[in-house]
Amino acid sequence: MWMTPKRSKMEVDESRVFRAEWTQRYLVVEPPEGEGALCLVCRRLVVATRERDVRRHYEAEHDYYERYVAEGERAALVERLRQGDLPVVAPLTPEERAARAGLGLARLLALKGRGWGEGDFVYQCMEVMLRDVLPDHVGVLDGVDLSPEVTRQRVLNINKNLRSQLFDRAKDFKAYSLALDDQAFVAYENYLLVFVRGVGQDLEVQEELLTIINLTRHFSVGALMAAILEALQTAGLSLQRMVGLTTTHTLRMIGENSGLVSYMREKAVSPNCWNVIHYSGFLHLELLSSYDVDVNQIINTISEWIVLIKTRGVRRPEFQALLTESESEHGERVNGRCLNNWLRRGKTLKLIFSLRKEIEAFLVSIGATTVHFTDKQWLCDFGFLVDIMDHLRELSELLRVSKVFAAAAFDHICTFEVKLNLLQRHIEEKNLTHFAAFREVVDELKQHLKEDQKIFDPDRYQVVICRLQKEFERHFKDLRFIKKDLELFANPFNFKPEYAPISVRVELTKLQANTNLWNEYRVKDLGQFYAGLSAESYPIIKGVACKVASLFDSNEICEKAFSYLTRNQHTLSQPLTDEHLHALFRIATTEIEPHWDDLVRGRNESNP
Repeated sequence: MWMTPKRSKMEVDESRVFRAEWTQRYLVVEPPEGEGALCLVCRRLVVATRERDVRRHYEAEHDYYERYVAEGERAALVERLRQGDLPVVAPLTPEERAARAGLGLARLLALKGRGWGEGDFVYQCMEVMLRDVLPDHVGVLDGVDLSPEVTRQRVLNINKNLRSQLFDRAKDFKAYSLALDDQAFVAYENYLLVFVRGVGQDLEVQEELLTIINLTRHFSVGALMAAILEALQTAGLSLQRMVGLTTTHTLRMIGENSGLVSYMREKAVSPNCWNVIHYSGFLHLELLSSYDVDVNQIINTISEWIVLIKTRGVRRPEFQALLTESESEHGERVNGRCLNNWLRRGKTLKLIFSLRKEIEAFLVSIGATTVHFTDKQWLCDFGFLVDIMDHLRELSELLRVSKVFAAAAFDHICTFEVKLNLLQRHIEEKNLTHFAAFREVVDELKQHLKEDQKIFDPDRYQVVICRLQKEFERHFKDLRFIKKDLELFANPFNFKPEYAPISVRVELTKLQANTNLWNEYRVKDLGQFYAGLSAESYPIIKGVACKVASLFDSNEICEKAFSYLTRNQHTLSQPLTDEHLHALFRIATTEIEPHWDDLVRGRNESNP
């Protein structure tokens, strides 16, 4: 456990104390009264002295001064500001305004998954609109270059800017975790998406794409390991600060002797490293679990139906909701893998199940086989799959809620495991209360079969649920190992000191006796509470909080990347370098705003 004394204490400074390095970094000084931070540029007082508040003020109001990057330049700037000599911010020239507009449009094209060549079409649309609405202003478009070559380079420059900001923030991470998603694919190539979740001085959480790795070119686990370590080194992230690993549950990731997780853990084992917590199955829960519960290859059959509907039943009104849902997920073009992944979602299966009568009539009308609709076993398997995947969908939706911390996510997982026990007992008793689709199939079959005929075998489905239980137990066993840490983090005032490790009992007793902290705990969320907790008075508890906060608590960023990939598969399948793919995925998933002034004013020499 993290609370045990075998690990060194986290060195976390008091989050509310002004730090001298902020003066050059954020152009603030400590005010005479000693509270807050005084901005040297606008002379405003930033009251809440947490680094995130100071940084947000600087980035929102004074991003222009990022152009002073050299150490000597920065020191000279601070001295001028102390003396009241405020550098004049030059307004953007017409050429710079045109470049700013071009950058914004390039980012929008990337976010929407549009090709580089569509910039010219956008230009033509704006030209037509201005000619009719504002004919005197058509000339403003003369300096806006949206050619494919320039748009492509601008996307790369935006990526470099975002990457640079991430690396700057990563230097301040006190702890971080990685999420490794090997389910990404573009055309015929697979990619590993590596996401990082870091926690800074004041427990501000940052989730970003670290890198993407082409699995075709990095086929061996050793090559993958080398690529990940190189990305960490480039970002300035040492293994000593790594707390957790979240992965899919594929053999490439969790193979007992040759999986990437084994290699990563072996590399991270040293006296200065923490115990790396690993949990799999968190990413693409519905997608990967469907392979365990699809006992009769239901998805393959349904996939064939959907292809027929998309090609020969497009105009049928009964299928419009299904087709609309399909196009919103992966566009108008049918991509076999995208279609297969979409069908493995509980929501999709439920919709198709509700249309099974209409699908049967459609298949009869076009002369396709309908043998499955007379197969008692297949229909029961279909209903069971729909219900189990719907239960998994509910859990997956709970795990998409971010910023709730791993303790809450683990509670959802434990609750679902209890639910699986209940479902197994109900199946054994042939009680289909929580199996709506399965019950519907059984009721229909009873009308056509004799009373003494056996409709379904409970053992068949008990085995499936048992397999799912074992998978959950295996994938999340490390979270059980730190269960006390998670409980302490989530409920520090209700955690009994006698159940805590000896090393933390004194701090915990002192914390629970502090009325002011109890009042703060009641009115603030967990992140705010622990950000304001004194690291000098509670170093072990603060250290545990930092580590728990750095664990991935949701699959939101991975789902965001996967959704972008499936919606824009056709565009991404065009000839693109890995560098361009990296740029597109970063722009699609980031929460960081580009520094537009840096891009416009030519901080990058290649910036068009």
